Amino acid sequence: MRINTYVTKPAEIQRDWWVVDAKGLTLGRLASQIAVILKGKHKPQYAPNVDAGDYVIVINADRIHVTGKKLTDKMYYRHSMYPGGFKETTLRVMLQKHPERVIQLAVRGMLPKNALGRQMLSKLKVYAGETHPHQAQRPKKLEL
Repeated sequence: MRINTYVTKPAEIQRDWWVVDAKGLTLGRLASQIAVILKGKHKPQYAPNVDAGDYVIVINADRIHVTGKKLTDKMYYRHSMYPGGFKETTLRVMLQKHPERVIQLAVRGMLPKNALGRQMLSKLKVYAGETHPHQAQRPKKLEL
């Protein structure tokens, strides 16, 4: 008896657009659900070696919710690669200056750390306000 195995091909993938309103949602829970959609794990054609995910638009990134003392205790680190170029920023300051980056970094940590993960992350569009420039794609509203 011969069983054929289905292999997902990149040309067969149909990508949808989803819009998520982040107002009042918890950062980690939101990021993990976005990562599932970007990876394509919600589709029956999912394969770990193919980017089968959908596009995700996040609005109201500046109105996310975090629990505990994360606003003061959670730190973001970066380095300029020059001596003494180590910088650290709290979540509170990051939400004030770059609210889009908070969600983007949280989702990035949940995706694969390779070229496929970078390709998946490029399908994430995050906006601090209520509006976004992707109305032409007619995104569906995603309830999380």
